[in-house]
Amino acid sequence: MLEGIVFRSTGSWYEVKDLVQGRMHSCRLKGKFKIKNLKVTNPIAVGDKVLFDPEEARIEDILPRENYVIRQSVHKSAHAHLLAANVDQLVLIATLKSPRTSLGFIDRFLVTAETFRIPAILVFNKIDIYNTEELDYLEQVGEMYTDLGYGFATTSALEGKGIEELRETLKGKTTLISGHSGVGKSTLMNTLLPELELATSEISDFSDKGVHTTTFAEMFEPEEGTRIIDSPGIKELGLIDIEKEELAHYFPEFRRLMGQCKFHNCLHINEPKCAVKQGVEDGELYISRYNSYLSMFENDDNRR
Repeated sequence: MLEGIVFRSTGSWYEVKDLVQGRMHSCRLKGKFKIKNLKVTNPIAVGDKVLFDPEEARIEDILPRENYVIRQSVHKSAHAHLLAANVDQLVLIATLKSPRTSLGFIDRFLVTAETFRIPAILVFNKIDIYNTEELDYLEQVGEMYTDLGYGFATTSALEGKGIEELRETLKGKTTLISGHSGVGKSTLMNTLLPELELATSEISDFSDKGVHTTTFAEMFEPEEGTRIIDSPGIKELGLIDIEKEELAHYFPEFRRLMGQCKFHNCLHINEPKCAVKQGVEDGELYISRYNSYLSMFENDDNRR
């Protein structure tokens, strides 16, 4: 039995790198694994540490996870889909246009990161196509998220801007990189890791959304200790198992004020003497963030 890390999943077969010789092995999963209290369509995720039998090409056991990231399953509404396990940070590639990544989508991504207690970094790509007004707006967006404690960076995959800084951010960590299709994620990764030659796609004129080029999550290791997980372009980022009473806890700026509300179970919607609502009125809290909170609370779709 060897210990290894899952680098790629194609549904029934897994590419596992053994931690002794660093060789890749194609393995199947032994029987059916049930994960306690977790309804998922896939029992193993990229980044999972496993015990496997190289002779039988079979995964025998999944080792305990430090963390994991899930999204709602596209096909089974009651189930979730494991995107990755044992990650150090999440990176969201976003764009102001072609296609536009909404602040609502970004906030859902950040709430997801908060629920999994994983640091998040926002990377706005394609800065070479923004005009002066858009660059000024982007600076304000950057100030907002930096103020909230999140990492923020700007890049141009085509012009090579910000690439070395991003490479340094990824160094020595396991990073899950996500983003809408069309934001230049694959182009950015090809710039970071030229040997990958990932398939890239043009923006479809019809919807201003990219065409999906990645079907399965896959992990790459450009150097010892640095691992990058490329996940499929995310159209939907459903919030999994978050109670309405808990939602505000995943907004760090709300957490700081919650003890000041009149009611300990304040939902920050229409209760009297709510410190969060007062903070919005006084300009201490960002209105776009509060709107995102309301949208998630009501389960509206503010991601477009």
